[in-house]
Amino acid sequence: MTVFTTPILCVYSSHNDLPWNLYNYERNQINKFELNSNLLEHPVWGPATNSHTDIPRLKAGKVGAQFWVAYVGCDNQYKDAVERTLEQIDVIKRMVRKYSDHMKYVTSTEGIMEAFQERKIGSLIAVEGGHSMDSRLAVLRMYYELGVRYMTLTHSCNTPWADASPIDDQPEAKLRNVTDWGRNVLWEMNRLGMLIDVSHVSHGVMVEVLEHSKAPVIFSHSSSYSVFRHHRNVQDDVLKQLVQNKGIIMVNFYTGFIGGRSIDNVIEHLNYIKGITGPDHIGLGGDFDGVSDVPMFLDDVSKYPDLFDMLADGVFKNGTTFTPWTREELRKLAGENLLRVFQEVELVRDSMVNVEPYEDLIPYQDFVDAGVAEQPCMSDMDIHKQ
Repeated sequence: MTVFTTPILCVYSSHNDLPWNLYNYERNQINKFELNSNLLEHPVWGPATNSHTDIPRLKAGKVGAQFWVAYVGCDNQYKDAVERTLEQIDVIKRMVRKYSDHMKYVTSTEGIMEAFQERKIGSLIAVEGGHSMDSRLAVLRMYYELGVRYMTLTHSCNTPWADASPIDDQPEAKLRNVTDWGRNVLWEMNRLGMLIDVSHVSHGVMVEVLEHSKAPVIFSHSSSYSVFRHHRNVQDDVLKQLVQNKGIIMVNFYTGFIGGRSIDNVIEHLNYIKGITGPDHIGLGGDFDGVSDVPMFLDDVSKYPDLFDMLADGVFKNGTTFTPWTREELRKLAGENLLRVFQEVELVRDSMVNVEPYEDLIPYQDFVDAGVAEQPCMSDMDIHKQ
């Protein structure tokens, strides 16, 4: 078996929901919580099926950079989604500060490389779900100021300006894809230098975002629809479009999206996607701590090296073989592709440095078309009618 120990093969993962578990299990009270201990032995975290992360396992998994996700549920939409998202951003920052011997807060590709040189985990912030910005570009801009470097356009719920993936399984639903104002969100994210994440969105949104974004986009945690037919996965036409966009798809490990319970299923998705996109547009999304069912032999963040060993050897756990991945391909998968996309997003930002922020409010009609025009928790709905 090939064993990868070289630091250059550290993993840059685009999606980890540990902050959500900090809220669920600790109510974000982390002063007495020890992430640098073995949480498998913790009385609460140990038995939890959705707990896959601690510092010892991150180090064992050679994780060199991680997007920590500030997620709040769709039930917070039109209520307190912004406040709750701010709480999650806060706990991420406090976590990184508390464990600064192991983690380094970063907001750029340069910062990621600095963390790498210091042998720390470059720690970035992501927001999962456009409902967290409450259809307000000012909130989006403030998230960027607070360090958020990618936002998923939707979670499992539609926003007033973009459709989520469940709509693809609703044949009677009226498709809106991305509204005109939603395209302004894309434009503003390009201007800011915030990566656009199209995991969780509908097929129509994927297509339109790839058509309109000035910068490469990411799928932070998605897999192949052809390998396993699920609305959360990405169809071949979009994968081909992604190549033209120069973006990246970061493969999800959740068994419900990959169609099986083995590391072999993850490799099947990786091999298939590489066959469509080539090796320059693929990475690892994981979704650790965000799901309760992960594959055998890839059951926490410490197991990334095992995945790379199998890809290098070209042998499934069931004994059948496939074309081994080259060392160059593995370097790209581990993090070089994500760094390249992030750098190109930064270049687009730099090219728009003299462009003024977009200020138009979302039109009232977008709320009407989304069926959410009467929201008692939104106090300023009248101004959208003007």
